[in-house]
Amino acid sequence: MITIIYPYRNRESERVRRSFDSLKEQTNSDFEVLLVDYGSDLTSASIVKDLVSNYKFAKYIYNYSGFQPWSRAKAINIGLKNVTTEYIFTADVDMIFSPNFVSKLHELKNPVKAYYFKVGFLNEKESKENKKFENYLIDFSTEIGAQGLSLFYLKSLKEITGYDEFLHFWGAEDIDVHNRLERNDTESIFYSEEILMLHQWHTSYRKSEKKGLTRDLQLTDILKINQQKLLANTRSKEVRINKLNWGITVLENDFEDLKKHEQKILMLNKKDVVTHFLFCELPDFKNGVLNIHFVKDPFQNSLKYRLKKFLGKNVPKYYSLKEINDLLLLHIISFYHTHPYFYEVSNDLNSIKFKIKK
Repeated sequence: MITIIYPYRNRESERVRRSFDSLKEQTNSDFEVLLVDYGSDLTSASIVKDLVSNYKFAKYIYNYSGFQPWSRAKAINIGLKNVTTEYIFTADVDMIFSPNFVSKLHELKNPVKAYYFKVGFLNEKESKENKKFENYLIDFSTEIGAQGLSLFYLKSLKEITGYDEFLHFWGAEDIDVHNRLERNDTESIFYSEEILMLHQWHTSYRKSEKKGLTRDLQLTDILKINQQKLLANTRSKEVRINKLNWGITVLENDFEDLKKHEQKILMLNKKDVVTHFLFCELPDFKNGVLNIHFVKDPFQNSLKYRLKKFLGKNVPKYYSLKEINDLLLLHIISFYHTHPYFYEVSNDLNSIKFKIKK
C-alpha cells in the first residue's frame, strides 16, 4: 500500500473535493490518504475534516500551528511520522489525478529510486469544470526541476530526517530533499512519459508578497533565504539536516497554554532592546510561557526626538515593526520552530505578539 500525504492549510474545500474525487476513480485501490492540516482556522478545519470523513481511504490529522508561518516541509514531516506504509507520495490539494495514477505508482515504486512527475496546468476556467481526466485542456506542463510531487521509499526519507524544517513559507524544500536522497544513494528520476496529474489554477503566492507589514505572515526575501539554505546543504554534503525531534506536532494542550497566557511584556522597537531580547533573554528563558508584545516607542514620533536627531545628539536607534517582523520570524524558524509558539500581527499593524513555551 502507498500513502498519499496532503499538506494543507485554509484552502477552499471544493479544491480538495475535486482532488479526492479523482482518487475515488482509481483503477488500483491499494492506497490511503493522510491529510495533514497545518493549522487551518477553526472554520476551514471543520469543513475539510467533515469532507475527508466522506472518503473511506482518507484520514485527517490536525496540527495546532495556526499562529505560525506555513511550512510545507514541516507538514509533510508530520505526515511521515504518522504513516506505516513502505511508500509515500507527497501530494497537493491542487492535483486532479489520472485514473491509472496509483497503478503507475505501484509499477514504479523502488527502494533505491525516487520519482517526480510531469504535471499539466489548467487555466482558471478549466479548473472549475467537472470532466473526465482525458478531456481537460492543458495550458502548459512542467519540465525537469519541478520536484514537488514525488514518490518515495519511506525508510529512505526517514534516514535523511525528512524535509529540511528550516524551510518555511515556500521554496527549495523539494529540490533539497531529492538532493539529499541522491547523496544517500537514492536515484532521483523525472517521470515524463505521460501526464498523470493536472494542477488546478490559483493565484501565485509569490505575487502576494508585500514590502510592508501585513497580518498575513510574510518574511522579506524568504525565497532567496531558502535558496541560500539549499546551497549551504549542498556544500556541506550532509544528508541528515534536522535534529532528533523532527516531525513533531504542536499539541492541543500546548496550544491552549499559549492561548490562555495573558501576562505580557511590552517591548519597544529600540534596536538595542530587540537585539538583547533575541540573543540574551530568549535563549535564557525556560520552564514557562514568554509573552512579548513589540510596539513602537512613542518617543520616536515626538518633536523632542526629531529635534535632537536633527541637532546630531544621541538618540535611540529604532527598527520598524516590519524589520522586527523579519528579524523575529527568521530567528524563530532558525532556532525555535520546534517549540510551541504564537506569532501574530495586530489588526491595526501597530504591534506584534510573540508567545513561546519553553
